[in-house]
Amino acid sequence: MIDFEEELKKFHPSLEVEDAEEAIHNRDVTDMMDLLFSMLSVKSKDKDD
Repeated sequence: MIDFEEELKKFHPSLEVEDAEEAIHNRDVTDMMDLLFSMLSVKSKDKDD
């Protein structure tokens, strides 16, 4: 049988995963609030014209 505790002790995450994680966290991602503010500013500019 597999000893899961022993296998977990041997586990080391790959460098690729760690690099990807860092890239994802450092990326400036547009979220829903950014999109909403952008849409509202466009609408208010159209309204002023």
